[in-house]
Amino acid sequence: MKGDKTLAELAQQFDVHPNQIAQWRSQLLDGAAGVFGPDKGEAKTAPGVDLKALHAKIGQLTVERDFLAKRPGR
Repeated sequence: MKGDKTLAELAQQFDVHPNQIAQWRSQLLDGAAGVFGPDKGEAKTAPGVDLKALHAKIGQLTVERDFLAKRPGR
């Protein structure tokens, strides 16, 4: 980011294509405020996620897996 080395020098040093470095740089510049901004410590969750329903489904799948694992002939 400082501009000490050219894209070609960095690409050769890290064995990647110069276009990939340019893409990473632009992604960093576009998203740097989100990384270092005031919202960085907050957990991002999808809106409307029902944790009770998800835990119930996990429990159901665990019971089914355990039941099927105990079947004879398996």
